[in-house]
Amino acid sequence: MNKSELAKAVSDKAGITRAQAGDAVDAIIEAIIASAKADDTVQLAGFGTFHAKHREAREVRNPRTGEKMMSAAKTALAFRPASALKDLASL
Repeated sequence: MNKSELAKAVSDKAGITRAQAGDAVDAIIEAIIASAKADDTVQLAGFGTFHAKHREAREVRNPRTGEKMMSAAKTALAFRPASALKDLASL
């Protein structure tokens, strides 16, 4: 499912136009990104938690040449699913 298909599903479920649903999906995504940038978490009960995860710089190896180099430190968005979602995945 891509973003437009998600917006269509929201539109059908909530009884709103696709444009309104698209705006709602965009707003949710922007709120999650802003929260991660502020080093905060977004917890959605029964779904999971989005959080910023910091990774330190480390030494890596180029598999093609074998050359060692340093990867930059970075912060990435991570997702930890709720237990209800984990149980669904085992079906």
